[in-house]
Amino acid sequence: METKIYLALYKNKRSWRKEPVKACCDWLTRKLTKGIYSHCEIAVEKIVFTKGSHYEQESYFECYSSSVQDGGVRCKEINVADGKWDLIPLEKVTENEIKGYFGRTKGMAYDWWGAVGIVLGIKQKRSKFFCSEWCFNALYQSENGWRFGPNDLAVMVR
Repeated sequence: METKIYLALYKNKRSWRKEPVKACCDWLTRKLTKGIYSHCEIAVEKIVFTKGSHYEQESYFECYSSSVQDGGVRCKEINVADGKWDLIPLEKVTENEIKGYFGRTKGMAYDWWGAVGIVLGIKQKRSKFFCSEWCFNALYQSENGWRFGPNDLAVMVR
């Protein structure tokens, strides 16, 4: 069975009442990057088979990115099929390429200045990453992801 890989783009609008800081950051990212997305992940679909009265197929998503909430580059399970994300299939990248780049960057800090730099033209620190920078670099085996926000990346991979 072929592994499916997606660019997952966060489009949900959080509650200003329940999560004011996160809602503000999402809103600001969307405004500054002129689009509907505030975050992105590379999502690798994992299929598991469970045995009950018969075998059933279930899936979950192993997601790779750099996240403010998680302090930088990490991999974690996220339900990107919950309606809060748009998924764009990625055909020209393998799971091994994603895991290889992750292995080289795991634990590196979130790049606040680089994220702001998309709008202001400030170049990134090579030891830190923001979400779309990390995803671009992983997808294109490049170091030029500091130039692109999640909305730019969405247009590029479609």
